[in-house]
Amino acid sequence: FKLIVENPGRPVASGLKVTAIVEYYPDSEEDLHDRLLLLIEEDIVDIPLLGLVPCCYLEIEPEINFGTVIVNSKIINKQISITNHGSSPGAFKLSYDGVVLVNIEPTSGVVEPKTVKMIEVGICTDVPRIINEVIKVELEGRDCTETWIKAVVVEQVLKVLGVSHGNELKYIHFGSVYFGSAKTEQVFLYNKSPECMDWVAVLEDNATGGEMGTDLQKATDALLGDLSFMNRTRDVDVSTLILCIPNQGTLLPYQKSVITLCFSPTKLERATGLDDSSAKQDYVLFLRFEAAGSKGGFLQTPSNDDTPLRMNHPPHMELALIGSGLPVMLTFNPGPVINFTDCFLGEQVEVLCKVKNESESLPITFSFRKTAHFNISPEKGKIKKQSTKEVIFSFSPRQIGVFKKKQLVDIIGSGLEENNSQILKTKSFHQIHLRFIGVCKSKSKTIPFKNYSGIIPMISNSAGPFVPDDTGQCADIAPMAMLKSTQTQIHTHQMNRNCKNDALVALPNDRSASIRPFERHKKYRTIFTKTERYNYVDPQFSYTDFEQLEKEAHKEYYTDYICKFRQRRLQKDASRQFDAYNNSVNIGLKPADGLISPKISITDIHKEEPQLKMLPSDENCLLTSRKLEAIGSKSSNEEIWNGLNAVPVSAQEKEDCSLTLTPKQLHQIHIGPSTINFGDVCVQSTSVRRLHIINNLLVHIWVQIDVEPEELQQTSPLSQVVPPLFKAYIPVVFETNTLGTFQKSFTYTINNGNTGHVLVTAKAVSVELELSAKELILNPIPGYLAETEFRRTIRIYNRRNYSAEFSWKPIIADKNIPFSIRPSKGVVEPYRDLECEVVWHSAFHSPDTGEFNLCVHQGNTVKLKCFAKVI
Repeated sequence: FKLIVENPGRPVASGLKVTAIVEYYPDSEEDLHDRLLLLIEEDIVDIPLLGLVPCCYLEIEPEINFGTVIVNSKIINKQISITNHGSSPGAFKLSYDGVVLVNIEPTSGVVEPKTVKMIEVGICTDVPRIINEVIKVELEGRDCTETWIKAVVVEQVLKVLGVSHGNELKYIHFGSVYFGSAKTEQVFLYNKSPECMDWVAVLEDNATGGEMGTDLQKATDALLGDLSFMNRTRDVDVSTLILCIPNQGTLLPYQKSVITLCFSPTKLERATGLDDSSAKQDYVLFLRFEAAGSKGGFLQTPSNDDTPLRMNHPPHMELALIGSGLPVMLTFNPGPVINFTDCFLGEQVEVLCKVKNESESLPITFSFRKTAHFNISPEKGKIKKQSTKEVIFSFSPRQIGVFKKKQLVDIIGSGLEENNSQILKTKSFHQIHLRFIGVCKSKSKTIPFKNYSGIIPMISNSAGPFVPDDTGQCADIAPMAMLKSTQTQIHTHQMNRNCKNDALVALPNDRSASIRPFERHKKYRTIFTKTERYNYVDPQFSYTDFEQLEKEAHKEYYTDYICKFRQRRLQKDASRQFDAYNNSVNIGLKPADGLISPKISITDIHKEEPQLKMLPSDENCLLTSRKLEAIGSKSSNEEIWNGLNAVPVSAQEKEDCSLTLTPKQLHQIHIGPSTINFGDVCVQSTSVRRLHIINNLLVHIWVQIDVEPEELQQTSPLSQVVPPLFKAYIPVVFETNTLGTFQKSFTYTINNGNTGHVLVTAKAVSVELELSAKELILNPIPGYLAETEFRRTIRIYNRRNYSAEFSWKPIIADKNIPFSIRPSKGVVEPYRDLECEVVWHSAFHSPDTGEFNLCVHQGNTVKLKCFAKVI
């Protein structure tokens, strides 16, 4: 240290200062300490001086916590920082030798003073596990430290929970349900994972342990005896028995969603001649909930082959559904034909009927429909199991005759609507037919005649002076018959032969009705002579001309109103029908409307091949394992990668590829394998594996991959438009010049929306050759002299994917080696072998042992020992 100062010779005035300069000139790399003494009148101030050598001070974060992540074959990266708080650059070095593969970049370097260096650490989410690994860190100027890597990799787990208690469910027992009716149960579908999940429900109709319509209470030999019934149930569409609402969707992390399961059994008919009216049918089905598009374990390839193999299903939640279908067993005593005793008009006959519910497990609700001339009391009701209810049937005819009526009895319960299979309502799911027979007889009546003592007309009818004494039951209007005058010409007078045809003819005995008000434009004539009748017009009761016009106007007004109302209703029906067909396909026209079916002959009829049963367009219908297999078998067997469009070109492709796929549609697209393992790959070599794409949809899909690692940049094509029901693949190319383990992932998208990940792993190694034996014994050839040459061959194997250049180099001791190998150098192609010949040249004092080194260019070295066995 050097002090440069000019001390004042007199006191320093207030407000002035004195400046001193201390210079530091270190001559060695060590810290120096000294002090300055400042004398202020009688006080002494001690000022320490420190001279420090410039150094670095590095710090690193002690832990990297990735948290909880899901298995999706993706490399997850996170950064940690190394900070240099010192005044000189500091070096660092990271080393990791754990079990779990961890990517660390960079593993060494230098941090400049007052700066921060970011280190990227990546873990692989290929399998579920708990990661708790240590990275050893060497920092310049400090002792060796550690950084912990922590993560929990879990599966995308779906759980089915009970609504009431919240416990996990393994099965749902619907109990007994009548055929045609339905029963629902609600459960929670729980996403027990930290990420969103698209899920889909699949009904397994070919699972082991499933039952379709079997009565499990029967003996085994009885079930085996009805093999035809068991074979017939295999073709039943089980998606009509089980309904899941909804059957697809998206769940947020740790979200619960209510799922409604509906069991609606349908009676399966047995063989003809078997009485199965009271047979119970048991059902055991399995419903699988799984993440849409999770085909990681479903589509894999062997290490040395590109043929896709279908492995077991990916992790899923399987729920057993158990239920029984029962027929309606309702008996009527008497019945089903009920005969009523004969009765007369105005009387009533009753029959007491006992209705019994024969079911041992379910009550029943019934309702009688209304039938003319018959009454039922009560019309509706509910009967408990194994119980009887009395019903009174009444026959009260309103006219004379024989009545044979079909009485419908509706069985009421919960069922699905025909137009909307998601709505459950109370309806009639079964009908029972009864037959009512009743006779209503006419009552004979004697009409007494009495002599009419009044004035007898000059001309009387055939009844004479006697008239029936039944005036109390006469109608209010006197009888009057009107005939067309042209229909008879009996006794017509000559002067009335040319009367108008529109005249009406009155009968002789209608005189009492002739004085009523009549329509003035009509004329009446007698039936025989056609003489015009006199019609009395009473001015107090007849319509005036003005009133007649008002009546006609009133009638015309209401006629116009009804016609307009009918026209408006027809317009609404036409508009509703137009809206139903107003789409891009029908363009407002009713399909086949007005077309006449062509006439075909017997020669036009040919046997059609059975068509594949495609998935219904109804999104409410469940996917089944058999339907998925049937659609998968329809896809082309041959995989191609060239000739497909890289981008949508046609109008149909553009329309299809712009669709946002639902989870149910994503479930029918297979892209895999999720992990492509190249195995041991030589540096500077090129390896190719296939990324398989199977499109089981009826629309085009657009698959694009995004490759970031440099080792995969030769992959091509990066985009493909896959046609419907088609198989394709993308060649994934791996090239590297660096030894070590490679583990990175790339992403792919479907229709620019749905994203997936593919993990690529490889181990970059140098070329290597192997020998068939490390020691070789040469024996004399039979038939040759022992002094001649000894010969034997040895094989060189190249078990790797790159050509290996080799050369034999003898290990020479004090004497010349009498062994030789041909060829002495060469190249072994990948996955091939080469045979070399070893020769021992016999001579005086020649040694019988020798050693060679098989030197591989930029590869390994193998030693070969040779022995000549002289007999």
